[in-house]
Amino acid sequence: MRSKFDEQLNLLNRKMIEMGAECESIIARAAKALLDGNVNDARAAKEQGHRIDQLEREIEGICLKLLLRQQPVATDLRVISAALKMITDMERIGDQAEDIAEIIIFLDGRTCESCQEIRLMAESTIGMVTDSIDAYVNQDLELAKAVAVRDDIVDEAFVRVKQSLIEMISKNIADGEYALDLLMIAKYFERIGDHAVNIAEWVAFSVAGIHNIYKGE
Repeated sequence: MRSKFDEQLNLLNRKMIEMGAECESIIARAAKALLDGNVNDARAAKEQGHRIDQLEREIEGICLKLLLRQQPVATDLRVISAALKMITDMERIGDQAEDIAEIIIFLDGRTCESCQEIRLMAESTIGMVTDSIDAYVNQDLELAKAVAVRDDIVDEAFVRVKQSLIEMISKNIADGEYALDLLMIAKYFERIGDHAVNIAEWVAFSVAGIHNIYKGE
């Protein structure tokens, strides 16, 4: 019975890794589409969101089977319940990457002339998602805590983006709508960072029953 349970847990881990990889990929594709002004890449990112939704449903099914058929012990129960919470955040990451892609399509090929801070936000959130999933699979509490700390990088970059966009509008009021579009994109990246922290917090819960990853209690 336990060997069957372990097989299902391994399948859960593989699907979690796959869903995490899709989240990383869709963020990267959306960021590249913005920097290159590539509408086709943005459309591809929107399509990729369907795969993330499908994986969410598959993982829910695996978790429900584990809960209903295998009678997990307390530690296993934390791992499974954490996975169910994490996929909600991963699905929302996919949604927000799709929202970014929609704005890029609306911009219709206009590139981001000065988007280094948005690029930093994208790269940081990709790394945070990657590490949060790795922390779950490896039950690595320290890696989960490190993800939460890195959210400061994203938040600080968002503040700088807002400041630069205010300057853009002050120099050319005609760029006001464009600046607001970029602000929305930056806000979506900032939210993706928040979801990555949520994932890391559920990892901490699955490993040690910790509810506050910052305080360790």
